[in-house]
Parts: sequence; C-alpha cells; structure tokens
Amino acid sequence: MSKESMGEMADNVQATVSERSVAPSESSSTAALAAEALPTVVILAGKGGVGKTTVTAVMARGALDAGLKVLVVDVEGSSVWPRLLPDVDESALRIVHLQAQDLLEEYLESRRMGRIARRLRNSGVLEVVGTAAPGIEDVVILGKLKQLERSGQWDLILVDAPAAGHAITMLTSAGGIAAAVSAGPLRTQADEVLEFLADPLRCMVMLVTLAEATPVNEVIETAFALEDRVGIRLGPVLVNRVDHVEQGLLEADLSAVLRAVPVDRRKEMDGLLAAAEFRRGRALQQQRHINRLASELPLAQFLFAQAPTAEMRAGEIADLAGPMSEWLAASFLLRGPHLDSDSGGASDGRQK
Repeated sequence: MSKESMGEMADNVQATVSERSVAPSESSSTAALAAEALPTVVILAGKGGVGKTTVTAVMARGALDAGLKVLVVDVEGSSVWPRLLPDVDESALRIVHLQAQDLLEEYLESRRMGRIARRLRNSGVLEVVGTAAPGIEDVVILGKLKQLERSGQWDLILVDAPAAGHAITMLTSAGGIAAAVSAGPLRTQADEVLEFLADPLRCMVMLVTLAEATPVNEVIETAFALEDRVGIRLGPVLVNRVDHVEQGLLEADLSAVLRAVPVDRRKEMDGLLAAAEFRRGRALQQQRHINRLASELPLAQFLFAQAPTAEMRAGEIADLAGPMSEWLAASFLLRGPHLDSDSGGASDGRQK
C-alpha cells in the first residue's frame, strides 16, 4: 500500500472513530429481511438490560409510519414512554399500562362478582389471592391481551413483556392453570389463552438480545423453552446495539497506518487508532456472536445499529424505525384481510 493510500486510510480511520456509530450496511440492514405474515399481537421478551423497551418503541414508531394503528402494552410500569414516543396521536398509537391486580378485579366483575372484588381489594385479600394462586395474575394479563386482539381496534399490539425468565413463566401460566383446574370460568379462560397463544396469525414472540455472550446464550435457551413448553410462534430475533463499521476499518493494518502518518500528527492519531482498534475488536466480537446465534437458533435476525447517544429519545427512535417500517408494512400485507369481530366484516386494518 502506498503512502498516499496510507494517508487516506488514516483520514478514514479518523472519520470512522469520530462517529460513535454508522448506518448498517445493506447486507445487514433490516430492509433485507424477508417479510412474513404479521400477527395482531407481538410479544417482545428478552434479558433485562438488552433494550427491550427501546426496541418496542422503535417497532411502534415503524408501524405508525407504515400507516398501522398501534397499541403498546406495558406490563412493567415503565416511565420512559413520554421520552421515547412523545406527542403521538392517540387515535393511531396508544400506550396502556396493565396491572395484574386491576385486571383480576376486572375479571371478577365480568363474572358478576364486582362487590366481592371491591371488598377483597379494600381488605388487601385480592393481592393475597393473586400471589397465592400461581399463574392466575399472568393468565388474566394474557386474557386481556386476547380481549384486545379480538376487539379489532388495532392493526398491531406490541407487548413490552417482562424479562425473559418471567416471560416464560407468564406464557406457560395458562397451561399450568388448565392442568390444575378441571372446569369453570378460570379453566375456560386458560383454554382460550392457550388457543390464542398457539395461533400463529394472532400472536407471536420476538426475542430481543445484544450481540454478547450472555444475552445470546439466554435468548437461545428462551427460544427453545418457549417452543417446547408453549408452542408459540417465534418471529425474527431482534439484535440491538450492533456497531456496524466500515469494511476498510475491519481489514486495515492500523500499525502501518500510524507509521504512514506525518510525525506532527502521530500523537493525535495514536489515540484515534487505539480507539479504532477497540471498536474493530468489538465489532468482530459482535459478528461472532451474531453468527453463533444464527447457527444455533434457526430464526431470521433483525439488526439495530448502535445509536450515537447514551439516552434514546424520539429522534433516535425515528431514525432506527425506517427499515422496521418497511418490514412491518410488507408483513402486514401478507396477513391479508382479517375478520373485524365488532362489525363482523373483513377489514384490511389500514388507517384511512
């Protein structure tokens, strides 16, 4: 390589390292992911700290941009939604928070036990009932999701589920109730939830992970646990915070680059090249984890670029949502007309 080429490489390294992230290449872009029939309910689950709520917000923004009516369901009481999705038109995108105790009371009221439910809540016994009967709180949450899906009001319902371990417990709760209760309203609710979860056109799980060893290990274990114990459809794996670097940086001889730099610039470039070496090493390590994930878990992958900020806000959410919007629009079309349970007719679900 000539000194001129080395100098050009040094300038490229400086530009690359100065930006904390770059756009994904076309080969790894979410736009390249094949569309698949989109169910009404998508449950997002993953290890704590992988950015599950942020990814849910990106999907919501992408769906909104695709012209879909979106409901975001938060089951953990997160307070970040006003920062991630501010000033949204609630007729097109709504965020609701589901609390198990409220839903349990609502369930009892629907069974004409409203007076008893209020007394139980006021006395604190309702909370004891929820914790004493394993799975009942999770079943009423899933039952509410089933009810929201059947209402036909929303083209897409995104559920920001608990961390992976609790998500498995939540999704297996209906099977536990069905095995323990032989008859009655609770058994009927459990059976309907199981039917809902097993229908690939009504519900699926999308697992969120990072391109790191522990999150990848956990997402693989979670995927097989859900497949074996629940039988629920699994969508593409969402790999968050992927650092896409230029191919030239991955292949560069950084020591040779430093030697080619004029003496008066070497002190400046020394730190930049050290940062470039760190970033290259991280990118290569991420790629190894992504490749291992692909080899051990035969699911498509959706890669989200690392955003150039420590705190995600509406602008970064909108930037990441573009390719997701294209995929959601194409996948929604593959769903085809579906039955609007309120009107009894077929609807394509698009905002008019």
